[in-house]
Amino acid sequence: MAGEGGLKNNDQIDTNSPLYLYPSDFPRQMQVNERLIDNNFNDWVQEMTNFLYAKNKIGFVDGSIEKPESTDKDYMAWMRCDSMVKGWLTTVMEKEIRASVKYTHTAVEIWKDLNERFGKESAPRAYELKQILNVTREDGVTVSAYFTRLRRIWDEINTVLPTPRCTCNGCKCEVGKKLVELREKEHLYEFLLGLDSDFAVIHTQILAMKPTPSLSNYYHMVADDEHQRKVTTGKKTTTSMAALYVNRKESRPQKKPWQKKERGGLTNKTENCTHCGKGGHSREGCFERIGYPDWWPGKTKKENFKPNPVLFLD
Repeated sequence: MAGEGGLKNNDQIDTNSPLYLYPSDFPRQMQVNERLIDNNFNDWVQEMTNFLYAKNKIGFVDGSIEKPESTDKDYMAWMRCDSMVKGWLTTVMEKEIRASVKYTHTAVEIWKDLNERFGKESAPRAYELKQILNVTREDGVTVSAYFTRLRRIWDEINTVLPTPRCTCNGCKCEVGKKLVELREKEHLYEFLLGLDSDFAVIHTQILAMKPTPSLSNYYHMVADDEHQRKVTTGKKTTTSMAALYVNRKESRPQKKPWQKKERGGLTNKTENCTHCGKGGHSREGCFERIGYPDWWPGKTKKENFKPNPVLFLD
């Protein structure tokens, strides 16, 4: 059935137009990682802005795509898209916040209302973030994890307290460059102050470099130093373990061929008597052949045995 202005269906709209909706789009899609609550507006609005840009629908919240007249041929397409954006926004809100924007008419009204309520508290939040930044330290974690933590704080500070930038098209003025350089150096020193003492030597060497390296170059130098020390430490650990193994092996008591019998006497377990067939002694020391000594248990029960001289001539 033909719609108003002769627009029959969504397929007749250019796919590059912000008025186009894909078949996979539906209002209650979960599009950001967390719901909007009282204290996470900056994170939420950043993720939602990225999503709306990806969907080519940012104009429905910043006001750049104005609502057409009801007689306009694009009116119904605009209404469908605006309803879709409102669904995306309200789906990722806490229940109480969602109820407070329930009766707004357009997505741009919801966006403005949220910014009025949650986006105006930039000064208190910036102060809180500065406090967090001042106490953030590496504390034994990897350089990568520490830098990621700092990067998140810096990004949020830049959202609530943005650095002034020149808006000229292709501007290359010195003032704009200086502002960027100052913020870069500020981040560099903040990163430096929180590093563990293990990096004292490397960051002293880097700060002595002229000109001072950029934050990204500085980070890579510190990360390389961390990696090199881990490799060196691993080699030392392997060498120490090998030396410990050798020392333990050499300190073990050597097994002696002479061991104590269960009923007394010493015997050489490595020999076997060829006269009586018993183990633990040689033929030359066989008592059955040469006679039992006086200390031998049970000798009194045995007949007095005198060695046969003939036996020694065998």
